[in-house]
Amino acid sequence: MLLTPEGRALLHEVRDTDPARELAVATRLRREHPAELVSAALGQARLRQRAAAKFGAEDAGRMFFTPNGVEQSTRASVAAYRAGRLKELGVTSVADLCCGIGGDAIALARAGIRVLAVDRDPLTAATARANAEALGLTALIGVREADVTEVDTAGYDAVFVDPARRGGRGRVFDPEAYSPPLSWAITAARGAPRAALKVAPGIPHEAVPGDAEAEWISDGGDVKEAVLWFGTGLPAAPSRPGPEPDSDSESGSDSEPGSDSEPDPGPGAVRATLLPGPRTLLSRGLPDPAVRPPGRYLYEPDGAVIRAHLVAEVAERLDGGLIDPTIAYITADEHRPTPYATAYEITDRLPFNVKKLKALLRERQVGTLTVKKRGSAVEPEELRRKALPKPHGSASVTVFLTRVAGAPTMLLGHPVR
Repeated sequence: MLLTPEGRALLHEVRDTDPARELAVATRLRREHPAELVSAALGQARLRQRAAAKFGAEDAGRMFFTPNGVEQSTRASVAAYRAGRLKELGVTSVADLCCGIGGDAIALARAGIRVLAVDRDPLTAATARANAEALGLTALIGVREADVTEVDTAGYDAVFVDPARRGGRGRVFDPEAYSPPLSWAITAARGAPRAALKVAPGIPHEAVPGDAEAEWISDGGDVKEAVLWFGTGLPAAPSRPGPEPDSDSESGSDSEPGSDSEPDPGPGAVRATLLPGPRTLLSRGLPDPAVRPPGRYLYEPDGAVIRAHLVAEVAERLDGGLIDPTIAYITADEHRPTPYATAYEITDRLPFNVKKLKALLRERQVGTLTVKKRGSAVEPEELRRKALPKPHGSASVTVFLTRVAGAPTMLLGHPVR
């Protein structure tokens, strides 16, 4: 319906509609267009506005989305990084299983990789097909509506699987409750020369197969996903034409994301990758850092570093230790810039006491209070409301609610600029 000339024209007309004016706009448009078409166009406009954060305004303004597709699709920067790794491994063709609305297929195609994109849901597959067409990538992306467990991936250089991690009751945490289950995805990965499996960043380390490399990825400080890689320890595959996709038309443009990552270490490796960059930190199997009293600086490791269990690698770079054996805050006496952690200069260390904190904030004319916590049951918003009910001035302070040697503690400071 939205792909017809009338539907496309209507999409263009409502593209910048303010949600507060939707009713008035809908009433006006229904005088000239079918009510169902108007509702679909306005709904799509809302989805495109939401999707701009993941895909950028230019692409989102041309693509088509479903509510689940916007929610579950990969951020474009993360998909581009992953496609770049596959490109560097010599991959020229990928079977993208559980392709959703096609976000990963788009990134792969823009890296010059031919893609067979598969999804069993008819609307989702149709949306992926429409997106390939909208972005001029149909020569590189073929879309097939099918059950991924029944698709023959022989002849493809790599398999990419993004199992559904949401069910009727919300987010799914058990990897075997993914659709399809992680065990099936691992079997499919082992049957291909190379493979990448997208999983939730909270996946237990013991669930990672020994023949896989595990990578945790953050973008702008937010942890986005974990990826289980297979075949990264093999020599780069020779360049050769990949299987033809299921459709044919003009080819889209190629782009290859750059990377300053270290060489692929292969099975059993663990890494944390931070975007933009990318910046990649590899595990060296270091023991837990020593616990020591808080020094002048406190470092908050990036979430991908924490999820990958690489706090020790960062602590070694900073010549630092932990403030508590169970808390992922690093302390050090000197400031050493690192992309893997945010540094704060600590000015005060107090036992947890709301009244003392409130008095200190008043005395220092604080107007902006940022509350961070790790190892504390106190909710940041609750503390902020009690300790700073109204601004006292223009100063700003960051307070860390945590434990030091097991004792509830408040550390006050500010980010190092």
